[in-house]
Amino acid sequence: MPYQNILAAFDGSALSVKALEKAMKFAQEHAARLEVIHVCHIPVPVFGGPLYAAPFNEDKNYLLAAQAMIDEAKRLTSPLPDIKVTLKQGQPALAILEYAEENGCDLIIMGSRGLGGLREFVLGSVSHHVVQHSKVPVLIVK
Repeated sequence: MPYQNILAAFDGSALSVKALEKAMKFAQEHAARLEVIHVCHIPVPVFGGPLYAAPFNEDKNYLLAAQAMIDEAKRLTSPLPDIKVTLKQGQPALAILEYAEENGCDLIIMGSRGLGGLREFVLGSVSHHVVQHSKVPVLIVK
């Protein structure tokens, strides 16, 4: 069964660039629609008890970095027509899964590791969560 609507998760890491290139190739081979998502996760610092929301300036910095990711994804996908690039805010794995379901994506392509670093080690990887909970096939690029 050929894929018709492919979702590529993009976070700017080397593996997400590689995954986006693979997604573009798949989209061309299957004459499929390609959608790209970047999820901006603004962490909320916890200091031993109550939660303190990040100051507005930090939120703005995260959103500016996210917009830079969107611009980069658009640049990388510019050779293909009609690419939809979307910015979401929230927990990356949950946002990717929700977007895929809401938009009828039948394949998710993403890198095996992103820019998570220590957070990925402590909380578990985004790609692992997506693989475990996705209702559609997930292609992990290494």
